[in-house]
Amino acid sequence: MATEKITLSNLAPAPGSHRDRKRIGRGPGSGKGKTAGKGHKGIKARAGHHGPGGGKPHFEGGQMPMTRRIPKRGFTNPFRVAYQAVGLADIAAIGGEITPEALVAAGLVPKGRPAKVLANGEITGAVTLRGLKVSAAAKAKIEAAGGKVED
Repeated sequence: MATEKITLSNLAPAPGSHRDRKRIGRGPGSGKGKTAGKGHKGIKARAGHHGPGGGKPHFEGGQMPMTRRIPKRGFTNPFRVAYQAVGLADIAAIGGEITPEALVAAGLVPKGRPAKVLANGEITGAVTLRGLKVSAAAKAKIEAAGGKVED
C-alpha cells in the first residue's frame, strides 16, 4: 500500500469538518436578519461589547479602571543600551584575542547584542580584548595577568 506525501497541492479538510459561515444581517429570509441575532437594545446589542472580538480594553464594569487608579511614575529611556555581562572566567576559557565576534562564536553573547566584561572570576593567561566595554576592575585584572585592553 503506497502512501501519498502530503503537500499544499493535495491538502483538504476532513469530510464534514468545514461548515459555511453564518451570514448574519442579510435580510428576513436568512433567519438572522434585522437585529442579526443580537435581540433588541441592551449592551449586548451594541458594537464593541461582548462576543468574539468584542469588549472594551480595560473596561471594568464601570468602576475606575486600574490604568486610571494607579499613579504614573518614572521614565523609560528609549535609547537605553542593554549590555550582556561576560565574566573574566569566561574570557579565560576562550583565551587569545577576544572580540565581539569571538564572544558570539563561543555562545556567551547573543548576536547583535553588545557585551561588557566584568571582573567576575580570575584570569591567569594573557588575553587581548578588542572592541569591548570593560569595567575598571576587570581591566586591572587583565593587565595584571599580562594582557591588554584595546578600544
